[in-house]
This record gives sequence, C-alpha cells and structure tokens, in this order.
Amino acid sequence: MTETREVNGNYALEQSEVEYSVRRWMLVGARVLSAVFRPNYYPTVIFILFLNFTFLRHLPVLYRLYVMLLVFLFTYAIPLLGVWVYRKSKGLSRQQLRERRKRVVPYGIHIFCYLLCLYFVWRLSLPSFMMLVIVISICLQYICALITLWWKISMHSAAVGATIGGLAVYASLFGFNPVWWLCGLIILSGLVNTSRMLLRQHSLWQVLGGTWVGIGCGLLGISLI
Repeated sequence: MTETREVNGNYALEQSEVEYSVRRWMLVGARVLSAVFRPNYYPTVIFILFLNFTFLRHLPVLYRLYVMLLVFLFTYAIPLLGVWVYRKSKGLSRQQLRERRKRVVPYGIHIFCYLLCLYFVWRLSLPSFMMLVIVISICLQYICALITLWWKISMHSAAVGATIGGLAVYASLFGFNPVWWLCGLIILSGLVNTSRMLLRQHSLWQVLGGTWVGIGCGLLGISLI
C-alpha cells in the first residue's frame, strides 16, 4: 500500500514537472511572437518588400535605402524614443504604461510620427499604394486610440488584421491570387492572438476586437486607391 502511494506520488510529481516545462516553453514562445510581430515593424517590413520585390526594385539602391531608413525612423525608432521619454518624465514603469488610460499619450506620439512619415513619403513622390500603408496605419492607430478611452484593445492583433485586409486590397490592385498568403496570415493572427492571451495582456474579446478593427482598416484601403 505504501509502495503504491509512493508510485502515485512520483507519477503526479513527474506530471506536474512536465506541465510546468510545457507552460514555461509556451510562455517563451509567446514572448518571442509578441516581440517579433510588434505593430511598429509592419510598415518598415512592407516597404522593404515593395522596394525589393516589385518594379520599384529598379530604383537606385541608395534611394531605396533612404526610403527604408526614413520609414524605419518615423514608424519605429522615433516613436519608441518618444514613448520612452514620456515614460521616464512621468516616472511610469512599462507595466503601468500598459494600463488602458495610460496608453492614449503613446498612441498620440505614434500618430504624430506617422503623419510626419506620410508627409515625407508624399514629398518623395512615391506611388500611392505605398503611401496607403502609412494611411492605413494612421487610421488604425486613431481608431484604436479612441476605443482605448473606453476599452482596452490589442494593437498586436489589430496590426495583423490590418495586414490581412491590406493584402486583399493589394491583391485586387496587382491582380494576384492571395489565398496562400491569406492562409499564412490567418495562422499568424491566431498565433499572435494566443500569445497575447497567454501573456495575460489581453482577453479573448480584446484580441478578436483588435483583429476585426484591423481587417476593417485594411479593407478601407479599397476606397482610397
């Protein structure tokens, strides 16, 4: 009887260790996904794709590098620095900045920087479908900022959703079949949404709400072409 209890106890201990190990690796994967697919990265990545895999690849190399650097600075580096300065000036921790009411100012900093980026991209006389990337991003952040006044919404989910909607727009513009790309993005959306919930940053409805807001903003591009 004593031996049976010892066996059962050892089995339960092994099970708990396995569950702990699985959960730990799931959290590591969730942190990696959240870091890799941050909303700020999308404009730069999309511009890199446009400038290297469309007819724009025939532009001079230095010109393309200048455009990519410009977009990176105004959609990632400068907003990130601005939010850091704001956080330090207010004595806020990163965790406090994730609170719903404290997210409005960071949204404002990002929107202002994106507007500057749109102005400079317009001055470079780039094709309208490239400026559309910045316009959709501004619309998305503006809507999410308004929603944040009453309800916390996932910007990670919204960014992937906007990419899904934007892909449908560009498929109609360039005349290609987006099915496999859409399948990949939908899977990615599921992974990103799951990671945000595993990290307890958002609820199910917050990530779903972000996804649908993003898709709506992406599809809005159809009326702007």
